[in-house]
Amino acid sequence: MLQLAVILPTYNESRNIASMVDRLDKALTGIAWEAIFVDDNSPDGTAEVARGIGRTDPRIRVIERIGRRGLASAAIEGMCATAAPIVAVMDSDHQHDPALLPQMLAAITSGECDVAYASRFAEGASTEAWGRPDRVKASGLANAIARKVTGVQLTDPMSGFFMLPATVLRADAHRLSGVGFKILLDILATVDAPLRVKEFPLHFAARAEGESKLDRTVVFEFLIGLYDKWLGRIIPTRFALFGTVGALGAVVHLGVLWLVLKLFGAEFLLSHYPKEAAFIIGQTIAALTAMTFNFVLNNELTYADKRLRGFVPLMRGWLKFAATCAFGMLANIGVSTALVRVGFHAISAALIGIVLASVWNFALSSKFVWGKYG
Repeated sequence: MLQLAVILPTYNESRNIASMVDRLDKALTGIAWEAIFVDDNSPDGTAEVARGIGRTDPRIRVIERIGRRGLASAAIEGMCATAAPIVAVMDSDHQHDPALLPQMLAAITSGECDVAYASRFAEGASTEAWGRPDRVKASGLANAIARKVTGVQLTDPMSGFFMLPATVLRADAHRLSGVGFKILLDILATVDAPLRVKEFPLHFAARAEGESKLDRTVVFEFLIGLYDKWLGRIIPTRFALFGTVGALGAVVHLGVLWLVLKLFGAEFLLSHYPKEAAFIIGQTIAALTAMTFNFVLNNELTYADKRLRGFVPLMRGWLKFAATCAFGMLANIGVSTALVRVGFHAISAALIGIVLASVWNFALSSKFVWGKYG
């Protein structure tokens, strides 16, 4: 009878799969287990490597996700896809030691705790083999912030190596954010009833093969994860991110508008065009610059899980973004120009135009640039 499912989110981990299966096989002797590799359509063929092993070892399963990315959401999908009564989540890059799994399983099945997790900062733990003191300091700071914001008091709430009964996960799966930061913190900050947690000291290792899955957006994703738990039910996280990028774009917009009017307004534009036309030229240049800025930032941050890659997809995406924002931009320019005509200050008029265009831009770009029609 199946006892344990080990969920392993993957991205470009093809060289680690076989050795991880071997380590699980040795660590879980005498335990009925299965491993579910949840792969985010890795270009290096990670999913196919796992499928190849699964053809001869029925304990190995694969979920390949197309058009979706993220460690937390991958973990949730994997945990919901198994019939095992106990589920564990860990990395497939060998930084997490599977030898801890039997101890964690025993603690849960005996009723000693509801959640067992491996901590990099518990007494007896070590990060020396990691060889990244900068990451150790960053993880310590992230843990401190997470404890402050969520109230989860663990030595390592950002741990990605944990185990719990599947029923506990499924009871609140619909309330989990699945964005931004490790799923353990998401679970502990979401469930209503307090869970008894036992931590196990982890000797955190260096990656065996490949490159880290953490890219330049990891800090941003951590912050949006905290935001989601704090205010996400008031203002949807994706819209808040889009709005934040839009606010930065507004700064760019106003800066470019000021620069154009400052450099060319009095000396060139106004000598060739009336005041209103000079403003229209400056506003158009500023709007196009801000639109390009917003596209780049939204692609990298707001829609990191659906990020467009490669020159052709990026250019196609930019054109779609420009098309979907065209009416918003025209409304921006038209409304702000009308306000200038009736006596509004140029900066105030520009801000009002930006606000009116933002909702339109979000709705259409979410659907046609990074959504199902993208």
